[in-house]
Amino acid sequence: MKEEKIMIAGFGGQGIILAGNVIAQAALAENKKVAAMVSYGAEVRGGTATCTVIISDEEIASPVVENPTSAIILNQPSLDKFEDDLVKGGLIVLNSSLVQREVIRKDLEVLKVPATGLANELGNPKVANLILIGAFIKKTKILDINKVLEIIPQSFPKHKQDVVEINKKALLKGAELV
Repeated sequence: MKEEKIMIAGFGGQGIILAGNVIAQAALAENKKVAAMVSYGAEVRGGTATCTVIISDEEIASPVVENPTSAIILNQPSLDKFEDDLVKGGLIVLNSSLVQREVIRKDLEVLKVPATGLANELGNPKVANLILIGAFIKKTKILDINKVLEIIPQSFPKHKQDVVEINKKALLKGAELV
């Protein structure tokens, strides 16, 4: 496996950090090397939030990701801000429910997933992030989906265990779309 540099971006409150944690923890469970960083816009909830995760079989020299190989984009402002940063031939997994424009760059692979719409159908708009992760994992095969399912309960505190099952359903829903 080569080094995969993943950017997850959206509004604060869309579960960007949770998404990054789930991916990073699943990679660790598969004995891969992982580095992750989080960034919030000044506004935090409602502002731009990003999380970058690097997954590799070898030591990771720096946690900084300037040019991601993949991006999971949850909203329009994040596509506008980060589309140009991806490496040539990179992958964008796009929440087509909230992104109104096409990806401009022709040298990127684009996977459109109506994540917010599907999350609403599942009964919880907050699981759009896990739908996109499911699609990303199925597309890239970078992680074992079963490892990710195992990690989800650990990603929530004791008082939020009631949302574990819907998050698992969301992950599998995203995977079945690919």
